[in-house]
Amino acid sequence: MKNFSFKIPQNIEFGIGCLNKLPHILQSDSINHVFIISDHGLEGIGLVQKAENILSDHGIKVDKFLNVLANPTIQTVNEANECFKKSGAQSIIALGGGSPIDVAKSVGVLSTYGGNIKDYEGNGKVPGAITPIIAIPTTAGTGSEVTASSVITDQDRNYKMTIFSYELLPKYALLDPVLITSTPFHIVAACGIDALIHAIESYISLNANPFSEAMSEKAMELIGRSIRKFVANPSNLSFASDMMAGSNFAGIAFAWARLGCIHSMSHPVSAHFNVPHGVANAVLMPTVMNYNSLADTDKYKKIYNYIQNSNEQYKNPESLICELKALNHALKIPSHLSDLGITLDDNIIKLMAIDASKSANTLANPRYTSVEDLINLYHLAYK
Repeated sequence: MKNFSFKIPQNIEFGIGCLNKLPHILQSDSINHVFIISDHGLEGIGLVQKAENILSDHGIKVDKFLNVLANPTIQTVNEANECFKKSGAQSIIALGGGSPIDVAKSVGVLSTYGGNIKDYEGNGKVPGAITPIIAIPTTAGTGSEVTASSVITDQDRNYKMTIFSYELLPKYALLDPVLITSTPFHIVAACGIDALIHAIESYISLNANPFSEAMSEKAMELIGRSIRKFVANPSNLSFASDMMAGSNFAGIAFAWARLGCIHSMSHPVSAHFNVPHGVANAVLMPTVMNYNSLADTDKYKKIYNYIQNSNEQYKNPESLICELKALNHALKIPSHLSDLGITLDDNIIKLMAIDASKSANTLANPRYTSVEDLINLYHLAYK
């Protein structure tokens, strides 16, 4: 067994209705003015107002920024940062999926240290503590509430850049399964499969260790038994609880073990074509997992047993690949990149492969992957 280390430096609350604990958490830190970063979709279904009401009832002043879209850009971060500074708020509430939480992390950096968010691209460039963030996920997918990164699209480069620093970890995370029971079907499916891929990729990562593997396995158990049922019935709190806890555990796992080529390849797809992150991951998953089967078949049987829905015995890696394809089909996720309405020519594929090769996730992939390999995988996933 190789040497490893880990820490969980956050305060995490899980439970039905735990959103109501938000005012008490803020008051314990003497915070009476907060800034909510969220999106208009959550405003439309009443979740933003629900959080506002809970805060206002306890005398906490609220300002907000709701212009976050999927695959948030540098411009969005700058606009949110200006609004936050003008508000005079003491803390940021990140309410939503990965996009609002990523924007909140970047605003936490800029509001504290200034400059351009591109100044902090890469690993360990945030000099110290940032504006405190409370993350309240409303999807079971990203695990962003427990990860030390913020992924922001640089439109000038058609590139999803990553700011990575343990200073970005939200101070608190509130995991209330009630908040994910009103999510639209297509978001439930895309986010759910994203969480499963976090668990799978962190499990077979070259950086995996006994701690991260334990988190990955529990995440696969919870998500594997409930993802189909939750997509079919998102209002079921038992299924929602499994998905929210599973997503959180998968986030903890990949925060310490990283991911693999599914994620490194999906980021350029989203950056170039604005494809939702979870959908891009899901479409690429069978192709990359088939490619990786040469390197790590021992773990494929365990993955299969956690997620299978056919009651057939595992025979070989193809058993898992077929099960992953069947899961995508059941969740109404397209089979190929060409089904997403995008056109890939050789030049774009090469550019995306070069971008994917720069990702630390490619280095953690269990099978060595060159730029030429990535080009071939894109072609295979596109057909």
